[in-house]
Amino acid sequence: MPNDIAIDADALCQSYLEDITALMRSVLIDERDPLDRAASKLADQIAADRLVHVFGPGGHSNLATQEIFFRAGGLMHVSAILDEGTLLSNGALRSMAIERTPGYGKIVIADQRLGADDVLILVNAYGINAALIDAALEARSRGAFLIGVSSRAHAENTAVTHPARHPTRQNLHDLVDIAIDCKVPIGDAMVSVPNMGERIAAVSTFANAFTLNNLVIRTVAKLVERGIEPPVWRSGNAPGGDEANGRFIARFNDRVRKL
Repeated sequence: MPNDIAIDADALCQSYLEDITALMRSVLIDERDPLDRAASKLADQIAADRLVHVFGPGGHSNLATQEIFFRAGGLMHVSAILDEGTLLSNGALRSMAIERTPGYGKIVIADQRLGADDVLILVNAYGINAALIDAALEARSRGAFLIGVSSRAHAENTAVTHPARHPTRQNLHDLVDIAIDCKVPIGDAMVSVPNMGERIAAVSTFANAFTLNNLVIRTVAKLVERGIEPPVWRSGNAPGGDEANGRFIARFNDRVRKL
C-alpha cells in the first residue's frame, strides 16, 4: 500500500546540488595549500618529462583514476594504474573482496616498478582499505613521492576494527608526502528522503573528480608560468582532435602502459 505522503523530488535534487557545491567549494578553499604544493611537484615531474602515476584502489575509486587519464583537457604525462582486480566490471563483490585483501596493493605497485624518480597519486575517498594502504607502503618503500586524495573525516571516524582496514589500521593521509582532503562525509550518500532510513545519492565521484581537476589546473598554470606548454589531450571527437593528439602519441605510447 502506498504511503499517504508526497515526496518533493525537485527539492531533494536541489538539496543534492547545494551539498555537492558546498563540498567542492570547501575543497577549493580549505585544500588550497596542499593542492598547490602537489601541483608544484607535478609541474617539476612534467618539466623533467617524467610520468605522473595515478591509482585508485577500490571499485568506484577507479573512476577517479580514469577521470584524468586519456581525457580531453588532461595531461598526457598521466599514467593510470587500472588493475583488473578492483574494477567493478569484473564483479562488484569480487572488487570489494580484493580491495580488502592484504598484500594485493603491494603486488600491483611492485608490478609497476616505481622508484625514487616517480610520483604516485593514490585516490580513495575512504582512505583505509587494505589494497590502498599496501600500495602506499610499497610505493614509499621504493622511494616514490606520494600524494593522497582521501577524506580525513571518513578515515578518522571509521572504526579501527572495520573489515576493510589494513591489518596495521593505518590511514592514507598519514602515509603520504602530501595529503589532500576530498571532504567526503561518512557513508558517502548525502540525501535524506522522508520516511526512508538510508540516505541516497553518493558524492565521492564528484569530490574526487573536482579535486583531481583542480590539481591538473594548478599544475598546468605553474608550467605555463615557467614557459612550458605541457602536452594535453584533445577530444578525439572534436575537430582536429586526432591530428592534435597524434603529434604526441609516439612520445608516450611506449611509456604509458594503458595507452
